[in-house]
Amino acid sequence: MAANFWTSSHYTHLLVQEDVDKVNPVDKEKGVTLEDFKFIKMHMSNYILKLAQQVKVRQRVVATAVTYMRRVYTRMSMTEYDPRLVAPACLYLASKAEESTVQARLLVFYIKKLYADDKYRYEIKDILEMEMKILEALKYYLVVFHPYRSLSGFLQDAGLNDLSMTQLTWGLVNDTYKMDLMLVHPPHLIALACIYIASVLREKDTTVWYEELRVDMNVIKNISMEILDFYENNRMFTDERINTALQKL
Repeated sequence: MAANFWTSSHYTHLLVQEDVDKVNPVDKEKGVTLEDFKFIKMHMSNYILKLAQQVKVRQRVVATAVTYMRRVYTRMSMTEYDPRLVAPACLYLASKAEESTVQARLLVFYIKKLYADDKYRYEIKDILEMEMKILEALKYYLVVFHPYRSLSGFLQDAGLNDLSMTQLTWGLVNDTYKMDLMLVHPPHLIALACIYIASVLREKDTTVWYEELRVDMNVIKNISMEILDFYENNRMFTDERINTALQKL
């Protein structure tokens, strides 16, 4: 993978929010709204996490898989690329990209264990076929940079690397994968936004530290507000709401 974010395909393929919040015309014809679209992606992020916990892979694999899934739906429709299959196929692909390979048969086993719904009942060949479709949809751009490495360095630099701040900021970063932030913002800015939120919650004065970084605080605060808005709206995320959205596909 590219060693430098600024020369990577991740950087060159960052999108603007308007391109991310765009429901495919094929899905629109099925009645899928922007709200449906966001909820289904959030549900599939959780699905990937649940499956990853069963097969025991690192958080980085989960983060890469979720990023792949969200990248796919900036180009493809959910009607043609069933999220119930795309999610495990992205996890399968990400496990290989992150050198933590999971066998497809294990994914199939745990999918059947987690979900009784027949619509989730895919077989090994289905995952392998969808993996190839995902590679094509992504145009084989598989490089993903995550905020975790920047986060550790920033916390140490700011003198905030105690257990409380580390756990809080790490949890915040994990939650950003339930949104599309990684498709729009560089990972180090997401990390700085999570530190900003945590420092306010823990009443840590980081004003001077941010000034020394010479970072645009308007950008950091805007990303922070996106994260906080997600928590505010998260109560709308219910199984009933998700099932209603999925039934439209």
